[in-house]
Amino acid sequence: MLDIIDVGGLKSGDAGAVARIGAELGRACRDVGFFYVRNHGIPDALLSGIFKTSQAFFASPRADKDELSISRSKHNRGYAGLSSESLDQVHADNKEAFNVGLDLKPDDPEVVAGKPFRGVNVWPGTPGFRDTTLAYFNAVWRLGVELHQAIAADLGLPPRFFDDKLDRPMATLRLLHYPPRAADRAESIGAGEHTDYGSITLLLTDDAGGLGVRRRDGTWIEAPPIPGAFVCNIGDSLMRWTNDIYVSTPHRVKNPPGRDRYSVAFFLDPNPEVSLACLPGCDGGRPPKYPPILAADYLRQRLDATYGKR
Repeated sequence: MLDIIDVGGLKSGDAGAVARIGAELGRACRDVGFFYVRNHGIPDALLSGIFKTSQAFFASPRADKDELSISRSKHNRGYAGLSSESLDQVHADNKEAFNVGLDLKPDDPEVVAGKPFRGVNVWPGTPGFRDTTLAYFNAVWRLGVELHQAIAADLGLPPRFFDDKLDRPMATLRLLHYPPRAADRAESIGAGEHTDYGSITLLLTDDAGGLGVRRRDGTWIEAPPIPGAFVCNIGDSLMRWTNDIYVSTPHRVKNPPGRDRYSVAFFLDPNPEVSLACLPGCDGGRPPKYPPILAADYLRQRLDATYGKR
């Protein structure tokens, strides 16, 4: 069973509470790299609302969804259809998705300048979609920044070390739908084995199950849903930042038999101009394992691999 971490003390700003949560989080990151967070303060109504919005969107006609295809976006936003991705770069994923990024206006200077991952969102006609997804995006973004304050405490960094690296992030809110496994198939891979690209991921799942996590010894364990809690994991950007003090963990999703599966993932990638270089104190007296790279360049490399350089 993955660790369940009560993060209620993060909002208090109490240094002792942040240090305690940081120590628990750090142990989980050094161990399996996955953990649950509860008592996070995001209202139940918003958690249920994002699922209702997601289900309504995916139930809309395929032609309407295709009008918002991610293939038309240079900034990783919009609809990704069934079998359009291959996270393990071998098998097509049996899922569909919709991406929402940081909500920028068309006249934002970075949008006008054509900066990487600085585009405008595309919006379906699903009633309430924009308001609900943006409310959820902002709530989970705040939680992600708070979790980085605990990470900073664990790594011996200043409490607000990550704040200016996550204040205009390349974050992606991803609504996901996994159709039921066909009756004549013993297994269906909704998301192939992969590690996430960013700093941390906050995942909200329905009660269908199907998420598998590979432990450090190579064995696979299930990460069963816990109502109202997020499943969190570190990504490759944080692994590079910490020089493998934290190591990202491969995971996968299998489609459930006889029912649909819905989940909502929030990938907190840093600001595009941030350097993914070894953080202060993380070298451990040894040379950094990874060469510095801008966060935008790293994300582009990973997306090109997943989408076949669309």
